Amino acid sequence: MFIILLTYTRPLDEVDCWLEPHKAWVAKGFEDGVFVLSGGQKPRTGGCLLAIGDNRDNVEQRVSQDPFVLHGVATAQVIEVKPGRLDERIVFFGES
Repeated sequence: MFIILLTYTRPLDEVDCWLEPHKAWVAKGFEDGVFVLSGGQKPRTGGCLLAIGDNRDNVEQRVSQDPFVLHGVATAQVIEVKPGRLDERIVFFGES
């Protein structure tokens, strides 16, 4: 499991220029079964994605193709997490 934190590095008007391509990239990640959660940070300083996978290189490669990252309006931090304890409401995240 991976947490992907996006942090905007440019003003929001520049970020917004790439918002629709970014949304299409996120949609593709959901279609491919990699992303299971996406959303913006509050306040609007970036975003967060939760990805399922067992290969960090594949996740990092996908993240490198995010239009926000490609066009330098955001940086991405990929954090690999191995759940040790899960609430029963999300126990399916621990299944592989």
